[in-house]
Amino acid sequence: MSENQDSVLAKLDEIEQRYNEIEKQIAEPAIASNPAKLIALSKEQGKLKAIVAKYRQYKITLAGIEDAEQILEDNTADEDFRALAREEIQQLEGRKNILLEEIQNTLLMADELGTNSIIIEIRAGTGGEEAALFARDLYNMYIKYAETRKWKVEQLGFNATEKGGFREVIFGVKGEAVWSELGYEGGGHRVQRVPETESQGRIHTSAATVAVLPEPEELDIRIADDEVVEHVSRSSGPGGQSVNKLSSAIRLEHIPTGITISMQDEKSQHKNRAKAWRILKSRVYEYHRSKERAQRDSRRKTMIGSGDRSEKIRTYNFPQNRLTDHRINLSLYSLDKIIAGDMADLIAALKDHDRQQRLKDL
Repeated sequence: MSENQDSVLAKLDEIEQRYNEIEKQIAEPAIASNPAKLIALSKEQGKLKAIVAKYRQYKITLAGIEDAEQILEDNTADEDFRALAREEIQQLEGRKNILLEEIQNTLLMADELGTNSIIIEIRAGTGGEEAALFARDLYNMYIKYAETRKWKVEQLGFNATEKGGFREVIFGVKGEAVWSELGYEGGGHRVQRVPETESQGRIHTSAATVAVLPEPEELDIRIADDEVVEHVSRSSGPGGQSVNKLSSAIRLEHIPTGITISMQDEKSQHKNRAKAWRILKSRVYEYHRSKERAQRDSRRKTMIGSGDRSEKIRTYNFPQNRLTDHRINLSLYSLDKIIAGDMADLIAALKDHDRQQRLKDL
């Protein structure tokens, strides 16, 4: 057995032991009468359930192999019986290997697979109007990919330019394991092409930044009311007299982190407040997650999906129809399909690279 497998199996023993402890705690009257504690334990149990079930199947398969091997070692056993044992070992070995690979994938990517709601923020960088148009193209790429995955998309805020680009666009995406697929998109994106605004046919380089934030559940993060200062004002910019006359714009300031959120897209103050709180919770949650990752394991820097906006992660070269992801040294000559939402091959390569890195660092 390899050193990696030893590490994985040792970790699985710990997880199963924790799962058993939770089962005992949930059965205790003191826990059953404490809703908050019961919900927290039930949620933790739910996260572990699938991996524990697979690990138990793995152990049953190992026991089957051992039983069959004992028959082979018995020289007095009937030859037909021994032949059946050999056939069973072959089948069980295949099942054992498949289960172990599935368990490794689940174990390594557990947090990502369990996050079904994210918020994506795209902002135009250097390049003026062309950067805003590129931000729009990135937005459309993610929307079209979400459609192929049957995920739900919700518009949260945008700041459009006169020519149809986006200075900023914020939207939510909900669906099974959405973070495990789009969590790698955070960082700096660069485009090389002849802009729509260019009459001389010259290639320009522009940029946009993408942030992908896991949207926490209520149990994952609690922000005290006294940690947040709320400012209410009249909305500015286009939107009609009814928008500008009402005090509907909301700005939230989270004192401990200095994170501020402004929202004025809706005419309703209540809707703006609700959207602002959702984005604030995601940013504060990611702020604390990032600090914990840095403290826990500096090797995380060798992995992808950190979401650092200052890191240039990808170049979109339209004249050569080439997309290059600099983190994994991957070039795909199908940019036209990818920008149209066919991101499956790109995401599969990123996930595989991340999984390999996590396996090394386990």
